[in-house]
Amino acid sequence: MEERSAKRRKANERGEDDYLPGNIIEIEIHNFMTYNHLKCKPGSRLNLVIGPNGSGKSSLVCAIALGLVGEPQLLGRASSIGAYVKRGEENGYIKIYLRGYSPSEQISITRKIDIHNRSEWMINGKVLPKRDVLEVIQRFNIQVGNLTQFLPQDRVCEFAKLTPIQLLEETEKAVGNPELPVQHRALIDKSRDLKRLELTVKQMGDTLNQLKALNAEQEKDVKRVRQREQLLAKVESMKKKLPWLKYDVKKLKYKEAKELEKDAKKKLDESAKLLNVLTKPVEEQKQLKAKQDSSCKKVQKIVDENAKKRAQILEKENYLGVQVRAKLNEVEELNKREESRQERIAKAKEDLAAAELELSNLSTFKPPREEIERLGDQIVELEVAAKEQRTHRKDLENHLSQKKGTLRQCMDRLKEMENANVKLLQALQRTGADKIFEAYEWLQSHRHELKKDVFGPVLLEVNVPNRGHAAYLEGHVAHYIWKSFITLDPADRDLLVNNLKAFEIPVLNYVGNINSAKVPFQVSDEMRDLGITSRLDQVFEAPEAVKEVLISQSKLDHSFIGSAEADKRADEVARLGILDLWTPENHYRWSKSRYGNHVSASVEVVHPSRLFCSSLDSKEVDNLKSRKRDLEQTILGLEENLKTLLSEQRQLEDEEAKLHKQREEIVNIAKLERKKRQDMENRIDQRRRKLKSMEEEDDLEISTRRLIDQAANLNAQRVKKAIELKNLLIEAIALKWSYAEKHFSAIELDMKIRELEAGLKEQEKAALQASQQYECSKENAEKCRHELQAAKEHADSVARITPELAGAFLEMPTTVEELEASIQDSISEANSILFLNHNVLEEYENRQFQINQISEKHEADSKELDNCLSEIESLKEKWLPTLKDLVARIGATFSRNFQEMAVAGEVTLDEQGTDFDKYGILIKVKFRQTGQLQVLSAHHQSGGERSVSTILYLVSLQDITNCPFRVVDEINQGNTHAQRERERERERETESTWSCGDCWGTVMGLRSEEEAM
Repeated sequence: MEERSAKRRKANERGEDDYLPGNIIEIEIHNFMTYNHLKCKPGSRLNLVIGPNGSGKSSLVCAIALGLVGEPQLLGRASSIGAYVKRGEENGYIKIYLRGYSPSEQISITRKIDIHNRSEWMINGKVLPKRDVLEVIQRFNIQVGNLTQFLPQDRVCEFAKLTPIQLLEETEKAVGNPELPVQHRALIDKSRDLKRLELTVKQMGDTLNQLKALNAEQEKDVKRVRQREQLLAKVESMKKKLPWLKYDVKKLKYKEAKELEKDAKKKLDESAKLLNVLTKPVEEQKQLKAKQDSSCKKVQKIVDENAKKRAQILEKENYLGVQVRAKLNEVEELNKREESRQERIAKAKEDLAAAELELSNLSTFKPPREEIERLGDQIVELEVAAKEQRTHRKDLENHLSQKKGTLRQCMDRLKEMENANVKLLQALQRTGADKIFEAYEWLQSHRHELKKDVFGPVLLEVNVPNRGHAAYLEGHVAHYIWKSFITLDPADRDLLVNNLKAFEIPVLNYVGNINSAKVPFQVSDEMRDLGITSRLDQVFEAPEAVKEVLISQSKLDHSFIGSAEADKRADEVARLGILDLWTPENHYRWSKSRYGNHVSASVEVVHPSRLFCSSLDSKEVDNLKSRKRDLEQTILGLEENLKTLLSEQRQLEDEEAKLHKQREEIVNIAKLERKKRQDMENRIDQRRRKLKSMEEEDDLEISTRRLIDQAANLNAQRVKKAIELKNLLIEAIALKWSYAEKHFSAIELDMKIRELEAGLKEQEKAALQASQQYECSKENAEKCRHELQAAKEHADSVARITPELAGAFLEMPTTVEELEASIQDSISEANSILFLNHNVLEEYENRQFQINQISEKHEADSKELDNCLSEIESLKEKWLPTLKDLVARIGATFSRNFQEMAVAGEVTLDEQGTDFDKYGILIKVKFRQTGQLQVLSAHHQSGGERSVSTILYLVSLQDITNCPFRVVDEINQGNTHAQRERERERERETESTWSCGDCWGTVMGLRSEEEAM
């Protein structure tokens, strides 16, 4: 039995906001089918969407289905999700807000789609997999695939085609106890199991009787076969003993080989013991020799270290001797340097006296301060005058720049007024495209960034030679297209969309083949007779891409142009299949119903063109030209004044520069004299410091005494090193003597070891011979053991010894020869028993085995059959009364609704005993007084009658439904005016009684019967 994945929360009580959990509280769609963008907020109960054909009612229903995890196939339209993206766009989205379990809780479900059939799901702005969204939908029991809950336009006829069985299944899912469809499915499965079990029990009983009869006929033949088998069984028992007798022979042989191995092992142990006795002294002498060798190495190491120390002491003593000789040489050098110092002191005193004499003879310089101050005052006066001139010039330049800017603006304005494109852009701006100039200028300045040509705005690319045709074209094409830009590359489209979004300018991408040839339009004779002269796509000139976009977006190739004659004979035009006609006075449009093929017409007055007939303001042009002349004269005067002012400023700056130069020459002379005296004073100071430094040098006697003391100290260190060297030599001699004694002792030990090893080798040869003899005995014993083991394994494989088998072996011969003769005699006796069917025993036993198996299975299936009957009765007691009550409530409401419409109808349950898969709901209706109640079908009722029955059946489900909302699309299609009025009256009466959730319905555009005629 299938179990539901999760129990749904009960959602049958409205909150303070009058909404139920799961109600749709807001829908937002973008680039979906016929809609650019739509946002609507439905009410909490009955919602009707009313409009003519093609107004987008079914598009809204499709958005609800696809936005709530519905598949495109259930709508009966396109089979792929990409087909629902608006034509000319790359992607779109559907956003549906559901009311949660409290008024403050809202669940936002978003589905983003694109033309590549990709979908992205979001809940409350978070991207999630589809299964998470489906869990939310199932929690509210929303079933967009259930025709009693969600009935799209293209599947209205499918509801009438539902069989009674299918109608019962859909009703169980949509209304009543959620356990009803589960119980129904369980009963269907159980009834199938019941039929299968009944058939199985009957077939098994027949088979069991046949098998028992066959076994009774073969019992005599079976007895003779069993006697023969007993003899053969005896032969087999004796054959089992034969390998065990052979095993006993091998066992005796193995015991003998084991005794020989034991004797060889004993001799080997004695040789090994003697070998160990001889080996021990050799090892002891070797260990003693190893210790002696180690002692020799230690003494040698100490001798090496002693030699190393002696070498270091000799090196240090040599270094000290070199330092003593260096100190004596320094004493001789000091004596020579003292004579040179006295000569340098005398020379320094002479240089100092000469410099002091030169400084005393240098004259004192006084700078001309009055001349410098006079020049400074004149420079200040000239700077003030120049600053005033610069300020005046800057003001004049600013004024001139302002006038030139105003002149440029005036000239640009004149140029714009005289430019044809500007006229068209102004026309677009006056009709709502406020930022079309900014968008156009942005495109012109960024054309180098584009990969392919970009056209636009479309109005600038179109040329209509005939002004009358311009009115037709402007009235037929949507206004947003005239201000749009057209790209030929998706990358260019994305660039323009991102940058023109702020200007609110649409961008269209053309992906067709520009070079594809088209058959030119030809006016037929019938069209010419009715006054039709051309088609709307033939009366204007434009780039191929622009023309293709206008034709595809506005269907210009389906709109025709006629003369005044066509205006008079407009009623005859529709028979030529023309659904759109422009004449000098009127615009005619015909539309055909998708269901009844009814044709309706509409007529609109042709308005003059506003975009193609823009004109200039002549008064504004004259004012701009007059202002331009005045500005040019003002600018000429300002430029002359500026030239004079610049000349005066340059003269003042030249005079100021001359005065600066004179003042700098005087100041430089004063600086030069001050620098000369300062250099002289610095030179005298340096010579005084040099003389003082030479006089303060160390005295010769003190330096000599210090060097002699250092030499004596070094000689004392040399004496110490000589004593250390003597001690090391004495120690080295003692170590050499000790090493010689230990080395001779090691040589004596080595001789002893060689003598002991000679005796040891003789004993090793004897031990090797004993070992080889032992290995041979061991290999022979191992070979016997393997043979014994193989015999044991063979005997075990034939038969394992059991107490019963051991007792049987005692009654058989005890030697191999006697046992083989007995086996041959028994085989001959068994072969003397003859019978015709050699497989009789096997057949008898197989058949008996089948009888036992079938008997067990027959008993088990009988019990299962009883259990199945019991379970069906238990489930039926729960399901059928509840279903009958549900159908009775639906039937009562359905009959009452039909009576109020002066017709008759009833809903009954079609019971079929235990065939639960054939149970169904029968809808019987009667729309004429003389008729009889007939089951609802396409054979007995018209399309309108089926529609009325369908909507009233759905209305009857409202009081007992447990879904948050239901949708019915164009339920009134095919109805008469009177039927539609009665439906709307019944819907208004029941509007306040919706208890389960909001109800959506779309209604076709209505016309009175007089208009229809």
